[in-house]
Amino acid sequence: MAPTPHRDPDPQWAPPAPDGGGGPDAGADPAELDADARALASSLRLRILRMCLDDALTNREIADRLGKNPATVLHHVRTLVDRGFLAADPVRRGARGSREVPYRATRKSWRAPDFPGKWQLMLSTFVEEVAEADPDSVRMTRLGVRLSADEHDELMSRVDAFFTELAERRPTPGGRPYSVLFALHEDAGRLPRQ
Repeated sequence: MAPTPHRDPDPQWAPPAPDGGGGPDAGADPAELDADARALASSLRLRILRMCLDDALTNREIADRLGKNPATVLHHVRTLVDRGFLAADPVRRGARGSREVPYRATRKSWRAPDFPGKWQLMLSTFVEEVAEADPDSVRMTRLGVRLSADEHDELMSRVDAFFTELAERRPTPGGRPYSVLFALHEDAGRLPRQ
């Protein structure tokens, strides 16, 4: 697969609001958090957000990249716009003079709440994206460890700090886009049998 040309990031880029690493806003309305969770409960929507992270894309551009029908994609785009995960840039004229609305990710999803099934959704979205990646660009490591509660807390604190640093870092002009997934789970297969 040929690499996709990358344009320089948006000069209006701003990091996600600092809040301790991706948690929802304190005191947020539970109904609003639930609506946000429902808006994100789709691997297609998560992929749309990732595609619009650096460059504003029109509905047709998003649909072409996903290999989907533009009408189907528009439903998802509108849901993300309604919940503030995507924002419309100024209208522009397309190649044939048609009116096009480019959309850009707001980075609100970094602060999105947890919801039932979130980890399965994030993992399946990551697998879809990895399947499209150049195999030479994929690096993975899998490790089994035993940690005390204090060691677990220290690890999570370090990981949270690192991901917060990455999320707040301004994209490097001309840099290659990468996706990072961190997963830590209790290794049920190694637990003592009852």
